[in-house]
Amino acid sequence: MAGQVRYHAPGALARMLNRAVGSLTRRGLSLWGTRVLSVRGRMSGEWRSTPVNVLTVAGRDYLVSPRGRTQWVRNLRAAGEGELRVGRRVRRVRATELPDDEKPELLRAYLARWGWEVGRFLEGVDARSDEAALRRVAPECPIFRVATIG
Repeated sequence: MAGQVRYHAPGALARMLNRAVGSLTRRGLSLWGTRVLSVRGRMSGEWRSTPVNVLTVAGRDYLVSPRGRTQWVRNLRAAGEGELRVGRRVRRVRATELPDDEKPELLRAYLARWGWEVGRFLEGVDARSDEAALRRVAPECPIFRVATIG
């Protein structure tokens, strides 16, 4: 799970769009299920925030990192919990990283919803891909199940 997962750094356009989406979400406008994830930095202890897509499958919520081992992934692994925010609504969550064998159907669901946005990071895999293709990219795509604390 925590092996050599690639990281797809966001380019200038992606950083600009992340800022815009994050700003709208902080103001209470969720676009396609976006939330602002806030996690304490693993080194600084300071709060770090980024927009994420929350995937809900069978009543459970998941955070998927199609870009690989991003800073939010590293921080969430270290902290084990964070906050998901839309406007003034804040949800404290505990995160559990999933093993690769639990990822294929979640990846399929994530790509069905946001493939247009993130598909380029998963080497030609999309929601119609077979199980073997989804299993091939699973190690490069961290997924956390999140549950409300308190």
